[in-house]
Formats: sequence, C-alpha cells, structure tokens
Amino acid sequence: MNYRSTRGQVSGQSFESVVLEGLAADGGLFIPEQLPTLPADWQTAWAELSFPELATELIAQFVGTDLSHTEVSQLVQKSYATFDTPEVTPMVQLDARTHVLELFHGPTFAFKDVALQFLGNLFEFFLERRNAQSGGHRLTVVGATSGDTGSAAIYGLRGKKNVEVFILHPRGRVSAVQEAQMTTVLDENVHNVSIEGTFDDCQDIVKELFSRSEFRREHSLGAVNSINWARILAQISYYFCAFFALRRSHGADALPAFVVPSGNFGDILAGFYAQSLGLPVAKLVIATNANDILDRFLRTGTYEKDASVAATPSPAMDILVSSNFERFLWYLARDHEVPSSVVDPEERAARACEILAQWMDRLKTAGSFSVSPAALDAARQVFWSGRCGDAETYSTIAAHYSHEPSYLLDPHTAVGVHVAETLRPEIKALGAHVHSVCLSTAHPAKFSDAVLRAVNDAGHQLDFDSILPAPFVGLLEKPRRCFESENSADAVAQHIVDVAQSK
Repeated sequence: MNYRSTRGQVSGQSFESVVLEGLAADGGLFIPEQLPTLPADWQTAWAELSFPELATELIAQFVGTDLSHTEVSQLVQKSYATFDTPEVTPMVQLDARTHVLELFHGPTFAFKDVALQFLGNLFEFFLERRNAQSGGHRLTVVGATSGDTGSAAIYGLRGKKNVEVFILHPRGRVSAVQEAQMTTVLDENVHNVSIEGTFDDCQDIVKELFSRSEFRREHSLGAVNSINWARILAQISYYFCAFFALRRSHGADALPAFVVPSGNFGDILAGFYAQSLGLPVAKLVIATNANDILDRFLRTGTYEKDASVAATPSPAMDILVSSNFERFLWYLARDHEVPSSVVDPEERAARACEILAQWMDRLKTAGSFSVSPAALDAARQVFWSGRCGDAETYSTIAAHYSHEPSYLLDPHTAVGVHVAETLRPEIKALGAHVHSVCLSTAHPAKFSDAVLRAVNDAGHQLDFDSILPAPFVGLLEKPRRCFESENSADAVAQHIVDVAQSK
C-alpha cells in the first residue's frame, strides 16, 4: 500500500511515512495510490464484530507491511480502551427514521478522539521502533484547532515519548470548555499557542511552517490535523459500525443516509472513502452553518472563499476553506476533468494532480475556482448539502430537548439534525428502507452557552450540572498554561525554536 500527494510531486510513500510526515512536501495531501479491495464476504464476516475488531480489519487494509495485523489490533485496542462505552460510537434513535451516531464518548467528549487517540499511539509506536533501530528520532507535532481538534490531539499526545505538540487556537473563538480542556493540560510536551485571528489564520500558519523545508526537517514536523491521512482512516470505521448497527435494529435492507456537520470536510470525507470501499450508503449529506463554502459549491460549481469567517454557535465549523476537500477534488478531477481519451491509470492520476494544483493556485490567488458541469453533476451524485443558520441551530436544540423522549444536542449536531429534517422529503423519496443517521460530533456540555441559550430562550429549564461529565467539574478553575503569539508564522516558529532550545 503506497500513497501519493494530491499535488503530484510525491508518490510511492509508505503508510508509516505519511503518518509521520502528515503534509506532503509539495503542499498536497496524501491519498492511497489505489484503494484496497475488501474481502468478498465482509458484510457477513464483519457483521457482529465489536468496534475495535471492525476498526482493526479496516485499518489493516491500508497499512501495507508497516504494521502486522496483531500490531494494528493492539494499537486499536489501546486507543479505544479510553472511551466510556464498549460500543465506542453508539447510535440513538430520535424518531422512526432518524438516528444520532454519538461520536463523543472519548476522553475529550468530541468525535476527534476516535482518530486522535489512535494517531497518538501510532506516533509513539513508529518513533519507538525507529529509535530501537537508530536513536535520536523525535517528532514536533504542530496543529491548528477551532476547538475540538486541539484538546483531542493534546489528550492523544500528552506524555508520549519523543513527541512535542504545539496547538494553535484562535484567541476568543473557542468555547470556554474547549479552551480549558487544552490549556489546563500541563504536561511538559504540550504547548498551547493562542493567535489573534481566526482558525483559518492558524491553519495558514501551520501550512506555512510545513512549507519551510529546512525548518520542517530540522524540527521533524508532524501533522495532527485531518490533513494527516491516519485521521481520515480511523474515522472510516464508524461509518461501517453505524451500517451494521442500523441493519441489526431495522432489518437487512436498511440503508443509511449519513448527515454530517461539516467544517474542514474530514468527517464526511471518511464517509466518502467508506462508500468508495463498497459500503452501501443511500446518500452523504453535508450540513454547514453560515460558513457555507461547501453548500455553495454544490449549488453553483464554484468553490469561493468568503471575505471573512462568521462567528456562529457551532464554532468548530467556523472555517473559510475546507482543507480536506482537496482530497475529494482530486478524485473529481481524475474521473471527470481528465479527458476520457486518457486511459492509462497513472497518466490519469498525473493529469488529475496537475488540474488539482491549478485549482489550488486559483483559490490562493483569486479566491475561487470552478469545476466543469460534468464534475459538478458527479459531486451531486455523491453529496447533498444543506445550510443551517444560527436561529435554526438554537430552535433545533430547543425542539429536541422539549420533545418526548428528550434529547440534548450540541450546536454542531443540531446543524446536522436541522439539515436532515429540512431534507426529510428528499431522503424519504430514496425509499422506505432509508434512515437518516446524523453524526453527533460533541457532547453538549462542551458548548454550555449555546445550549443554555437555546433551552432558556424557548422557555424551558435545564439543570446543566446534571449533564456535566465528571472531567468537566471544576475544569474552568484549574491552572493553565498558554503562549500568546502574534498572528505570524515567524512568531510561532521562533516559539518552537525557543522551546526546543530549552529542553
């Protein structure tokens, strides 16, 4: 199993290499050179597997010879032993044809724990193995967060051998709980950095640091954002898990339409890969808040940055540019932009890289690019989309809290549920056997201000202490450590140098 960059200048990379490098040297994102073929009997052979067992089978398809099946199993078991339920990602039914897939049962109560607990263990395993062969291997992980990635990355990497982790977050643009989850972790290898700006500013700084080849090499930079392929790989598992859970509860013909709150596109990209591997999926639905670049693309065929980020009740989705969309765009270019007269698979891949690089250059210089009508039609075959405003977010939280039985949504999940309800007629038209499965990305206690506003403004009462997870009790009063930085790659780079020199 080898990997290539979407930009075309890097190929033939091993799984271990792409995990440790994160971002390709040409600025592209790593994708498999070929998708594996699942066993012919996977639908029956895997039907009763536990989540860790299912994840092991799926991940093993992508690691080549870098990990044995036993090693994958041990890493997976270690990663999900930290979750508070043996199901790992349980599914809850809201009504006859709508379900919530709860992805928030990990250490930081966000969906990103599913990937980052695994990625942290992968980093440690590969570095220890390399150091056993020849010492001196370390990794400096640099990541950007709009809230949940940061805490999940920190909890996945805290105390890990041979790893330093620097997490950039936009000052004042994450929730109080999210900020506290990050900055109260005082392990010596954890370094929080607040930036005066937006998540996109943080993400741009990270990409700039990775583009500095000498700095990247000297400090052995590694990526923890969903630009790291291992993040996407780990998330494929819960799509398969939900498929089997739905069929166990609603019959052998039940089919999911996954509705996914989307910011950086990593979560729903995992669904695209699951479908590409052969998972039966009725539809993948992108749910956006007011920062709706993905919804606008599917309506117009033009991928265009807004002038600024809108602050919403769902801050983890407050993103101008969805970095992981580049991976899907590569497949769109290969299959629908490269002329059909080009039949050689490697030539088609090379041409796709050229087209993708041109699109990314236009996005950087002009702020937008457009795809062909054929490519847009193909994208619409895979994805539907919908948008949810702030008022709809609050009203959806309130409606489901007051519903019988009551269910409390976090604001990101509320975006997904609202879009699922808006598209209910279209989803129903897909067939009586199709069910909406809304991915729930965070525990509602992480967004207390939004949840309490939604419930109180609707005239209801909520005893917030009754839903507060034990690790959140007293969290806001704990000691903190965070470096306040200028909004520049140079300033962050100097901080990394200073920390390295102090060790």
